[in-house]
Amino acid sequence: MAAHGPAAPHRVGILVFDGVKLLDVAGPSEVFSEANRFGASYELVLCSPHGREVASSTGMRVPVDADAHDDLAFDTVLVAGGDLLPTRPVGAELLSAAREMARRASRVSSICTGAFVLASAGLLDGRRATTHWQHTRILQRSFPEIAVEPDAIFVRDGSVYTSAGVTAGIDLALALLEDDHGAELARKVAQSLVVFLQRPGGQSQFSPSLSGPRPPASPLRGLLDAIAADPAGDHSVPRLAARVNVSGRHLARLFQHELGMSPAKYVELIRLDAAKSMLDAGHSVTSAAELAGFGSPESLRRAFVHHVGVSPRTYQQRFRSSQR
Repeated sequence: MAAHGPAAPHRVGILVFDGVKLLDVAGPSEVFSEANRFGASYELVLCSPHGREVASSTGMRVPVDADAHDDLAFDTVLVAGGDLLPTRPVGAELLSAAREMARRASRVSSICTGAFVLASAGLLDGRRATTHWQHTRILQRSFPEIAVEPDAIFVRDGSVYTSAGVTAGIDLALALLEDDHGAELARKVAQSLVVFLQRPGGQSQFSPSLSGPRPPASPLRGLLDAIAADPAGDHSVPRLAARVNVSGRHLARLFQHELGMSPAKYVELIRLDAAKSMLDAGHSVTSAAELAGFGSPESLRRAFVHHVGVSPRTYQQRFRSSQR
């Protein structure tokens, strides 16, 4: 009986292009390369739409191993992101490359704004997905057939994976590694790279709570400015309604129509952003809760856990200044 030879390496094709975010490429590549040191067998193949080297976001040149249209089969395809992808239509050459590589892959994934490439190629239709928190609204608005999960670090929907911004590509690569080789190997790689195996909390801890534009000209404009100027003030619905001479019910309709939320939720998010700034500046949780208008540390803690996914203390430990 013939002896079986060693298993073929798991081939990972990484699609790169001019303007590609360098860390989107380097982060996952390091995960798979480090895994090889612990006994895995990954083969990394960098591909471009034309088979030539590309210029990354930093200006550094990235050499490639193959043309995306070469006859290579992939176990995993990673589509990296780029700063311009959310702001303009994805070029036909890049779309063709993504579709061709995906056609020959067992599983497909995107890093950061690479989700816009997969979405434009029709590979996310009817699926759940995510991208960098700054661009989740654009992704949802541009591709309503996708169920965008704005707080997720990464999303798996069948054999298609998408990740949040930049370093979340490392989280995604660790998840792929765990799928392939189990938690123990993934844990060793995470420890070696000094990163979390599973990052606590979602994207909310990195993003402002209110990142959308405010209505430029409406009865709410002055009211929103007043709330932002004094987060701890009395912003009950009756008081807010009285300021703009409308009923509480009409005020609620205005908020829902223009901001997509209730007055109470808007006030809470303004206070949450204020509390974040105070924690960043070194205030205690008790002081931040009082100055931001939460009334008690417990109220602030509940709001943080609900909206951010971590406690105020944990948030402060992660994001406070290194200047102590």
